[in-house]
Formats: sequence, structure tokens, C-alpha cells
Amino acid sequence: MMISSRRAWLLGSLALAMAPMPALAQTNRYASAPERRITDAQWRRRLSADAFAVLRQSGTERPYTSALTDEHRSGVFACAGCRLPLFRSAWKFESHTGWPSFYRAIDANITTRVDRSAGMTRTEYRCARCLGHQGHLFNDGPEPTGLRYCNNGIALTFTRT
Repeated sequence: MMISSRRAWLLGSLALAMAPMPALAQTNRYASAPERRITDAQWRRRLSADAFAVLRQSGTERPYTSALTDEHRSGVFACAGCRLPLFRSAWKFESHTGWPSFYRAIDANITTRVDRSAGMTRTEYRCARCLGHQGHLFNDGPEPTGLRYCNNGIALTFTRT
């Protein structure tokens, strides 16, 4: 019995040693941000009910309800939860979907995940600092990226530059 156990252990160890090393998770520079420790009660006091539903509960605002859909001035679009810059106005385009859309994001300031919540597979993106839900990423945008970051307007603030 001893030989069989030792052999199983050796074979198991060998298999483990030969297994491909999993990719290391990308380090998020905002992983210890104070915004990550804010409770739901604190977020409810900080945000309107509609903004809370979108940013903290992954809701979606009704299309064509945000003034930012028609915002065309030069500036920066930032997370409404923590004010982290997410998009430059030069990257905004008219998608005719009813939500502010961008073909590029400040990559270091967003995080993505697969979202299967609506009976389909989509890529959700969030603010990297406070993890506030922003919207979904699609592959039907304009050049040069071909991407469409479809953002909830209520999840953004706009600052002119």
C-alpha cells in the first residue's frame, strides 16, 4: 500500500509541476482605494437613487435621458462615483443608441468582466477605482478602434477643459 500511495503522490506532483502556470492577475493600482471601502449606506447618501441603481447595482438608465448624450464640448468624462477620468471628449461619437458612446477609454482607469446577466454574453466595464458600473463594451464602434463603450450618462460627470 505504501508504494501505491508514494507512486500516486509522485505522479500527482509531476503533473502539477508540468501544468502550465496560470497567468498572474493584473495588479490594479486602485485595489486599496478608499472608495472600495465605502458601504452601500454611504453610497446611498452620496448618490441619487438613480445613480446608485446604475453605479452600485449595475442598472441601466433609460436611453436618451442623459444630457451627456448630446455633450460635444472639449473636456473629460469621469466616474460620477469617484471622479476618476474615464474618457476624453475627443473619443466620443454619436452612436444613435441613446447613451454616451466612446471609441476609446483611459485603459488604466477601467476594469472589465464577462456579463451574462441579460441572457447574452457582453463585456461589462467599471471604474477601476470605485468599481462603479459604467456600461458595456461592444465591437461595433468606429475606427480607429472599432469599439463602442456604451456608457450610462448618469454614471459620468463632465468637466470642460
